[in-house]
Amino acid sequence: MFDYIKGIITDIKGNSIVIENNGIGYLVYVSNPYSFELDKESKVYIYQQITEDSNNLYGFKSIEEKDLFLKLISVKGLGCKMALPILAVGSIDGIKDAIERENILYIKKFPKIGDKLAKQIILDLKGKLGVVATGVVTETESELREVLLGLGYKDKEINPVIVKIDNTLSIEDQVKEALKLLLK
Repeated sequence: MFDYIKGIITDIKGNSIVIENNGIGYLVYVSNPYSFELDKESKVYIYQQITEDSNNLYGFKSIEEKDLFLKLISVKGLGCKMALPILAVGSIDGIKDAIERENILYIKKFPKIGDKLAKQIILDLKGKLGVVATGVVTETESELREVLLGLGYKDKEINPVIVKIDNTLSIEDQVKEALKLLLK
């Protein structure tokens, strides 16, 4: 079993990367392959799934992302290929917050997640994900974070800005205010 692989990213594909270590190129499925830089050394946390007909590696940029993935695949009816897109679409804190608040609508926005599976995710994981790192996160803060992550900003850039935004504003106005602060 692998914990992580440290090596050079030699190829980026639609849903995977190839990381070379000691002359071996490992094909690793990741939630957002374009967050990795080609020809740069990276540390990729690994989950290895071995089944009757496959041996797949799933990779993560942080240990927190890997831990959330492992908890998601522990849910009945939710496998690796369904859990990975959840991490691609949502932020770690946003996903945890939605589960803790039983926000079924938020969870159903992920690919292939219907009403039944969303309820199962909440049933299986509520209270088991730990405290959200930023404290109490409102639904609009989660949305704002996702929009900014989607625009290519990093968590370390977003965190100081989000606390300055008035969460009573509409999400569109919050995004405008956040972009003004980020561009300063």
